[in-house]
Amino acid sequence: MLFNFFPKESNLFDLFEKQANYALDAALYFKDLMLAGIIDETSMQKIKDIEHQGDDAAHDIIDHLNKTFITPFDREDIHALVNEIDDINDMIYTIVRRLKVYKFNGVNQNMVAFANVIEQSVTAVAAAVKAMRNTKNSKAVSELCVEINRLENVGDSMRDAMIAELFETEKDPMAVIKWKEVYQDAETVLDICEDVAHVVGSILVKQA
Repeated sequence: MLFNFFPKESNLFDLFEKQANYALDAALYFKDLMLAGIIDETSMQKIKDIEHQGDDAAHDIIDHLNKTFITPFDREDIHALVNEIDDINDMIYTIVRRLKVYKFNGVNQNMVAFANVIEQSVTAVAAAVKAMRNTKNSKAVSELCVEINRLENVGDSMRDAMIAELFETEKDPMAVIKWKEVYQDAETVLDICEDVAHVVGSILVKQA
């Protein structure tokens, strides 16, 4: 018999979906910033606001969980999913803040490329969270998880190629150090998305 992952009287899933949407907002705005090549105080405030909204959504889930006696699946899985989605938002904010501190302005095509892949991955994360509402969507969720894993592999290759190019073409040692750090952080976002996919996959297996 098919059943919902979350009981109808629970709004935990709605809260998860809300949290994932904030992560997607962050990814979309990050892409806009990379295409514009300008990070000013206004853009910093906006990405900070999105990060805070994501934090609030995570806190709402934990508060709801603490008031719920019976949970639809393991509490450790709920905590893991909350934390991993929150980490997506946090890492995107960290990258933007680092770019602002380093005073990097102008369009960097490598970061535009990373922003595109990050957007695709976080879009898949949000879609997977939404599709988890019912076991009828288990195949679609599994396919989204596979796509997230594929994009993480793409990110690995991009990071390695970009860092190799950096060592070959950049003459300023400090610029090499800074950009290497930024590229690694960008790939970390994709690592976190893959971690979300692993948590979701674990939940699917346990609920099968």
